[in-house]
Amino acid sequence: MSTAVWWIRRDLRLTDNQALASALAQADQVIPVFVMDPGLWKAHEAAKRQAFLIGGLRQLDADLRERGSRLIVRHGDPRDALARLVAETGATALTAERDYSPYARRRDGRVVRTLPLGLIDSLTVHPPAAVVKADGKPYTVFTPFSRAWKSLTPPALNLVLPAPERISTPANVTSDPLPTQPALPATVPFVPGEAEAQARLAAFIDRDDPPVYRYGEGRHRMDLDGTSQLSPYFRFGMLSARQAAVAAYSAIESAPDGPSRQSAETWLNELIWREFYVSILYHFPDVLKQAFRSDLRDIPWRNNEREFAAWREGCTGYPVVDAAMRQLSETGWIHNRARMIVASFLVKDLLIDWQWGERWFMQHLVDGDPAANNGGWQWTAGVGTDAAPYFRVFNPVLQGEKFDPHGGYVRRWVPELAGVPDKFIHKPWEMPADMQKKSGCVIGQGYPAPMVAHALARERALAAYRRVRS
Repeated sequence: MSTAVWWIRRDLRLTDNQALASALAQADQVIPVFVMDPGLWKAHEAAKRQAFLIGGLRQLDADLRERGSRLIVRHGDPRDALARLVAETGATALTAERDYSPYARRRDGRVVRTLPLGLIDSLTVHPPAAVVKADGKPYTVFTPFSRAWKSLTPPALNLVLPAPERISTPANVTSDPLPTQPALPATVPFVPGEAEAQARLAAFIDRDDPPVYRYGEGRHRMDLDGTSQLSPYFRFGMLSARQAAVAAYSAIESAPDGPSRQSAETWLNELIWREFYVSILYHFPDVLKQAFRSDLRDIPWRNNEREFAAWREGCTGYPVVDAAMRQLSETGWIHNRARMIVASFLVKDLLIDWQWGERWFMQHLVDGDPAANNGGWQWTAGVGTDAAPYFRVFNPVLQGEKFDPHGGYVRRWVPELAGVPDKFIHKPWEMPADMQKKSGCVIGQGYPAPMVAHALARERALAAYRRVRS
């Protein structure tokens, strides 16, 4: 019997898995293998994300066993581990989903030189090399990128591959155990695995009066569940990009009215933003090391360690910033609007290098993805492709008042402010002294005073940016 190896990396699913389908088409038996790569797996780093990944692998193993297969785990350098597996089993084919990060491309380049590795473009709906200008150059601005993306043939509903009913795997293949580490903390609001990803997508798209039709107005509100919260599942491929895009197109076509259709189109654009940042990382891998804009690589950062610690711990004195940073530490996730607010505060109000924040996010985010995380930080800092203008500085008070208008988000994550009236919830330092005592929040005692004056910090940041640009 012929044998193929399905090398699992960021595609922990059976539904619409094109790499798995390729392996099944080439052989009678398929060996699903995950290689614990020491180049990626570092102890005590990104603990929540690693726990989510391990949980997803355990669920994948259970799904495979229901189909007569099982997950094989090997440790070590992928090239060596796969070479041993191929030699042991006599496999004649090796398939994997192509990844576009610099590390993944180097790793796969080493493997393909000695093994019959076939890479399948399914991490994104359209691979980065397909969404380029007429002259073959990459887009560096989102709007023309999205137009070019949409001009390509959209994925049809019948392209989404169902999970195979059975996968035959040789019984004599040995497997290493998965790492033993603490389970995913109960504070993390994401259940690992494909089944949960499918349920969340269905709840967002398929039920009566689906949330996708309110996404346009609700996606910025931090006090509401207005987003799909699918990002951790995209991060590890527990849901395919193609299935999500098909769902978005279906919602657009079925929309009952103009606003609903526009909301569904907005969600599709967010999926395209993910692909835009993958494309940027593919074409410009140096963005992981430096700002895309060469004229903004030498900003005179203050990089005050004490202030960075206050930002990390959610003790800046600005309620919406503190709420977001505490939520990040506890749950491993924060709303995209909150990410922009805290990033702007770190970079512009505190003049701390955006790469410090980028690293902190990657250590804590369950959905931490190098392309999206880097793209988001460079956008907010004003130093990346299609970035916000450098002079755009988020006012944390106004952002809180607009996107957490009743203070529900702040009160949930900053309990010291639970008794503060709505009028002052985003600027508690303006409360009269007697009201501070009455609310149980005395500024400087129960809750810190603002660590910087926003208006002055904004001018300081703009001056620093102007100096380096000139």
